[in-house]
Amino acid sequence: MEDARTIASSRPVINALRQKLNVMSAVTQRDMRTRFFNHGLGFIIQSLWPLVHMLVIMTINIASGRAAPYGEGPMTFFATGIIPALTFIYISRFMSLSLILNKPMLAFPIVQVTDILFGRAFLEVVAGCVTLAMMWAILLSLGANPYPIDAEQAVLAYLATILLAVGIGTLVGVITMFLPIFATGYALMGIIFYLTSGCLFVTSNFPDQIAVPLSYNPVLQCVEWMRTAYFENYSDRLVNKEYLVAFGLGSLFLGLIAERFSRRLLMDVS
Repeated sequence: MEDARTIASSRPVINALRQKLNVMSAVTQRDMRTRFFNHGLGFIIQSLWPLVHMLVIMTINIASGRAAPYGEGPMTFFATGIIPALTFIYISRFMSLSLILNKPMLAFPIVQVTDILFGRAFLEVVAGCVTLAMMWAILLSLGANPYPIDAEQAVLAYLATILLAVGIGTLVGVITMFLPIFATGYALMGIIFYLTSGCLFVTSNFPDQIAVPLSYNPVLQCVEWMRTAYFENYSDRLVNKEYLVAFGLGSLFLGLIAERFSRRLLMDVS
């Protein structure tokens, strides 16, 4: 009897989860078709665009004769900085636009703001992982060594980058529904995040007067964490993993709170 009651009481939860997954699946499929030539295969472009972006930046720096201060070659060094920085920028940037581009779907009562935000987050994370796999293959084909000395920490650094991007993207996405112009402002902020992330230089080599203020940039924390996982002698004096995770979780929490208490206002925004 108790088992039967337990199963019966769990059915509403299971049905609610199934319904939520169905809604997010529909939102994701619509997002893919409207953004990529009305065909799901166009999603490949979402992975190729950041890949080209990364390769162009790496090529420019290598062609200019910049040597790698760590590692066996410049390609791996620059990749360990560019991949976390652009992963954050692309995921959070496109999440910030998701509610504006998919606002008509909110006319359906079953569709929630979080369905659109996390549906877009899912697409961007998958695209980021595909981009990472392609970059890995390119580095191997060019004779570079893409293997970290600490694989566990490299994976954790990448996951922390995704957490940060989703957290910031959720918060900025809600703000953008109130102030669409903020999407442009955040795109410009992405340039600042990139330039101060340390992806093209070694921040720990700077004096404390410069390095410590830069270390408050959470994207720099992603880069520093990734590089300490790749290079044995890389300084970890600026790495603060707890700060990075707390920043990502805090941003996500604030975004969810804002969405929870402002849904009616969001529907009234033109």
